[in-house]
Amino acid sequence: MRILIIEDEEKMAKALRKGLEAEEYSVSVAQSGEEGFFLASTDPPDLVILDLMLPQRDGMEVLAALRQKGVSVPVLILTSKDTVRDRVCGLDAGADDYLVKPFAFPELVARVRALLRRGRPESVDTLRLADLEMRVTARVVSREGRELALTAREFDLLHYLLRNQGRVVSREMLARDVWQETARYTPLDNVIDVHVANLRRKIDEPFGNKLLHTVRGVGFVLREEAS
Repeated sequence: MRILIIEDEEKMAKALRKGLEAEEYSVSVAQSGEEGFFLASTDPPDLVILDLMLPQRDGMEVLAALRQKGVSVPVLILTSKDTVRDRVCGLDAGADDYLVKPFAFPELVARVRALLRRGRPESVDTLRLADLEMRVTARVVSREGRELALTAREFDLLHYLLRNQGRVVSREMLARDVWQETARYTPLDNVIDVHVANLRRKIDEPFGNKLLHTVRGVGFVLREEAS
């Protein structure tokens, strides 16, 4: 998968490129809005990571021009502008996601993967991790062969975690992708924490091997710990 980073801060661009290449993406970098627009419009990549404060042509202009030209590649805005107005303007202009600097790199990678998956059909109907199994269409979850009683929200939360197993997901990601609260005018952190705690009690507490882990200061990850 090809990713274009449009970022004029050289240190940031190099760090992003190195990190994403380590995740086995093919990465190119443009250091001005004009160069970024040219590359994205002439040979569209699979994803654009776009800074807003750029020389020659700012990020919002680049985004608007790409959409006007019919380039539908997913765009992740990466910026230090963090007001609600800034986020709304970016999303309304055609961005697919918005991440504020400074950020945790695992969250960036998870957002990249989510954007690249978006719009693709579910490849399998059964998801598994260790002895935990989910049959998506039937909405049935079991562990060690024992069926677990989950609420609709707990099922959707677990489905998201299983699709991102081994990757840290933040509360903001859960608010956006599970609760469908894109603007987050009302913080959902406490609500999310309660649902995660309830889910952990059902899928982990009765069993020896714990799968749902909290990553302090970042979010949550579903993974099997090495014994």
